[in-house]
Amino acid sequence: MNNQVFLIMGIVAAILAPLVAMFIQLCISRQREYLADASGALTTRYPEGLINALNKISRVGSATRVQNTSTSHMFFANPLKKHTISNLFSTHPPIAQRIKRLESMEGHA
Repeated sequence: MNNQVFLIMGIVAAILAPLVAMFIQLCISRQREYLADASGALTTRYPEGLINALNKISRVGSATRVQNTSTSHMFFANPLKKHTISNLFSTHPPIAQRIKRLESMEGHA
């Protein structure tokens, strides 16, 4: 009986471990995006420029017609369609949140 419980727990852990690792990796990637924005704003001492660029990217979008999930990390913003499920697995934070963080830095840069 004990062996069966441990076997089931092992199978569940083997299934959940890669999912948890992927979510941790996505969170780290999003934090790096925020850090890159902050570094750019502090380096140039002009967060408004980055805010304007992010606004333009959000309005215009990607120049490519066909986007692929395997190359989405190479874009400045998430090139994939805006679905809640795709945002969950996105390596990019939403542009609105990036802009909000930069706006809070404007007085401090």
